[in-house]
Amino acid sequence: MKVILLKDDRLGKKGATINVSDGYAMNYLIPRGIAIAATEGAQKTLARQNAEELERQKALKAEAEQVKAKLEHINVEFKAKVGADGKMFGTISPKQIEEGLLEQWNIRIDKRKFIDKEPANAIGYTKLKIELYKGIAGEVVGVVTVHISEANNG
Repeated sequence: MKVILLKDDRLGKKGATINVSDGYAMNYLIPRGIAIAATEGAQKTLARQNAEELERQKALKAEAEQVKAKLEHINVEFKAKVGADGKMFGTISPKQIEEGLLEQWNIRIDKRKFIDKEPANAIGYTKLKIELYKGIAGEVVGVVTVHISEANNG
């Protein structure tokens, strides 16, 4: 019996059409929602869903390219206290950078997308890489510039 996998399984990836015994399909795969019978209607539905997913991925990649272009021209500004020796107290974490991007530039980027996991911990400019989109065709990596200046100690 031909079935279409609805989930990744040891038999194959989601969307794959495979041949299995009738008993295995009817008693295990179909009742557990792992696969459906490969009827003509199911194959048309699968083709439509694949086309929709492809369009969605194209839109996500285009959006990532736009965000990448914005990031090239902006700095996220922070103020930090500095000791007598010129070293900064504390660090600016990816979470703070995420919040700074949202507050200062209205750009929403999840902190988990930062490739550089180290926090910004020096006065001046720091460039951090962000993975904006990762797909089969490739990935879009943006760079955010973080500017840390000395806070007035008063």
